[in-house]
Amino acid sequence: MRAETRHQLKTDKFTRTTIGVAEATAHWSVEHKSKIITGVVIAVVVAAAVAGAWYYLGKQDDKANLELSQAVRTLSTPIRPAGAPETPNVPTFASAQGRAEAAKKQLQAVVDKYPHTHTGDVARYLLGTTAVELGDNATAERTLKDVASGYNKDLSGLAKLALASLYGNTNRTKEALDLYKQLIDKPSRTVSKVMAQLQLANLYESSQQPAEAKRIYEQIVRENPKTEAEQIAQAKLQSLK
Repeated sequence: MRAETRHQLKTDKFTRTTIGVAEATAHWSVEHKSKIITGVVIAVVVAAAVAGAWYYLGKQDDKANLELSQAVRTLSTPIRPAGAPETPNVPTFASAQGRAEAAKKQLQAVVDKYPHTHTGDVARYLLGTTAVELGDNATAERTLKDVASGYNKDLSGLAKLALASLYGNTNRTKEALDLYKQLIDKPSRTVSKVMAQLQLANLYESSQQPAEAKRIYEQIVRENPKTEAEQIAQAKLQSLK
């Protein structure tokens, strides 16, 4: 089998795995359950990471990819209903916190062992969002800031989006607004202008600034006719009346 074919198969397999866990890794903020923020976002980043790391680091990054995929599977492992017993040979967790703790260890191992790889960068981003889920806001902020300041623009955008959500949920509204506006002014492949606009409008709503939220939603409607974004914005406008 030709090398490029093997490479494509590896990338496709890893991307499929990552798409499956996107919903689980995105729940660090209730504001990010919009269908616009889907598994495609993470898949693009990870596929790019796999491709880049394959070229530069070869077999070392193969190991990093495998370990990251294990952490991704942990993040997508189901939670058992309260009081339900474990089922033999069927991985489950008793709580979301227990799942996040297990994933945290796996992600930290990838970061520690492969700190200078693209895959390590992806693990660092997921480590930040997992810290949010665990309520460790200080670690989450530190980790996400590190990723946001990195050279990988796709991951940087995602980290800024997660960081803005963290700020918004911890009454640091001004810092959240600044980040959303940065993302609107300089969108990326993973965080589009309209994605950032929707999150900004949600923040305005939650901070009791309906007029500002309405202004953003109306802009989305004008700039995105006949799209899902327009439908979401129209629905939001109706709820503001």
